[in-house]
Amino acid sequence: MARQAGTTTRPVRGSRTGRPIMALLDLLGRRWSLRILWELREGPLTSRALRTACDEASPTVLQTRLMELREAGFVELGDAGGYGLTPLGRELCEMVMPLHRFAEKWKR
Repeated sequence: MARQAGTTTRPVRGSRTGRPIMALLDLLGRRWSLRILWELREGPLTSRALRTACDEASPTVLQTRLMELREAGFVELGDAGGYGLTPLGRELCEMVMPLHRFAEKWKR
């Protein structure tokens, strides 16, 4: 099955239209997806370091999410074997930063 840019090979829950926003929200709503992106925002991490940063994620789920995020174009596997954000992944993290700032303000 050929993949279009910005889509994943897994079906989008709650949408029969395949609208990009629904596909993105489905991907980011999967357990550990946002945490992986968040942990990679400072720079690439090896699989072991990423597992440590995501202390409750099972290795199987972590690898599945990494595969999905790679297919979607947000994460890449570097030459040294570590995972890092692509330019698209960095752009997405920049979009999440206002939400992070709000959360920090909200917790006070």
